[in-house]
Amino acid sequence: MKKVKIALMGLGNVGTGVWMILDSNKKEIMKRSGYDVEVAKILVRNKDKKRDVEVPEEIITTDFNDILEDDSIKIVIEVMGGIEPAKEYMLKCMDRNKHIVTANKMLIATEGDELFEKAHDKGVVFNYEASVAGGIPIIKGIEESLTANKIEEFYGIVNGTTNYILSKMQLERLNFDVALKQAQDMGYAEADPTSDIEGFDAQYKLAILSSLAFGTKVDVNNVYREGITKIESIDMKYAKKFDMVIKLLAIAKESNGKLELKVQPTMIPKEHPLANVYDSFNAIFIKGNAVGDLMFYGRGAGSLPTGSAVVGDIVAILRSNVDVANYSHIAQNDLWHREIQNISESHSKFYIRITVIDQPGVLGEITTILGKYNVSLRSVIQKGEENSKGQVTIVLFTHKTSEADVSSAIEELMNLKPVITIDNVIRIEDFKN
Repeated sequence: MKKVKIALMGLGNVGTGVWMILDSNKKEIMKRSGYDVEVAKILVRNKDKKRDVEVPEEIITTDFNDILEDDSIKIVIEVMGGIEPAKEYMLKCMDRNKHIVTANKMLIATEGDELFEKAHDKGVVFNYEASVAGGIPIIKGIEESLTANKIEEFYGIVNGTTNYILSKMQLERLNFDVALKQAQDMGYAEADPTSDIEGFDAQYKLAILSSLAFGTKVDVNNVYREGITKIESIDMKYAKKFDMVIKLLAIAKESNGKLELKVQPTMIPKEHPLANVYDSFNAIFIKGNAVGDLMFYGRGAGSLPTGSAVVGDIVAILRSNVDVANYSHIAQNDLWHREIQNISESHSKFYIRITVIDQPGVLGEITTILGKYNVSLRSVIQKGEENSKGQVTIVLFTHKTSEADVSSAIEELMNLKPVITIDNVIRIEDFKN
């Protein structure tokens, strides 16, 4: 059995999962790859830190050069996270003809071009399956299995933290803060959950997937992003009243010759497959012009699911023969120039929740303003009981209308005297063109 030496950069959550899988599934990996995989070095910040796995002390290092200058190490796995020094380390490793596997979605989405070009120039493999949706093989699915298709659209629940929070709010009627605290206690959310709850994590992943799916380079800054911090229990109740649920969706589809890319809380019909994805699970629903509808579903986070994707990428390199050049797909993926649609150009149905002073004629004033901007109403709910301040809630469900018209109408509504607050605006996706 041939032996190959690899190195891990990082031994946190994902790095621990990679080590455990390589250790526990050693025989299976040997048979499937044709190689005996040996972890020769593991780069950490602190050698003395207590860890969840037992690792031989002699392979732990705090010096990156121990990996870089060891020519016997053929594959380097980057699971450190962040931009630097991860980017610098990977570039230097590729200069030494080392193949790279990474789970770093932020780096790929924001600085990926430089890494892909370096991999192309040096003739090394750069694999990144674990960067999106944990253990779900969505990148290989798009790159390999769906290449015969023109992908028309996809919708993804690609962040386990936000899906866990919204699931708790929907099923257990928890408020946002309590659900977030539970997610943190469960280890799904970081102490600073901003990247998850404000949609940044999903934004990075959508940029990666849409680049693959539509054969174009996508600047992550052109992906519209909105988080879940404004979602309240009352919004869940109104969604249920109309047989819908609220999910944070990453949405990509063609619209009038442009790409519509957005991450946003979205009301969807309760019978749609994505509506029944709960807890920290992820799912990506894809429509291809030949294959029709497909859904990829599984654990989107965690040490073992993400570690599974990393080890799968290692095996893929070994099967391709580490001595043979294997070019990056994304480096050659600028097949077509696709313009990204500005959010103001998009069309959607909307849920709008407003707090107003309970007085005669206020609903008429609101509908007049909406009519002025061509916003047609499908349904109106006015909560009968006023609060102690003489205020009531009005909930509006619109027909499909332009984002620009809704934004203009809301801006004018905010200046209407009886309107206290525009509490929430949530887009509705019924998956009908």
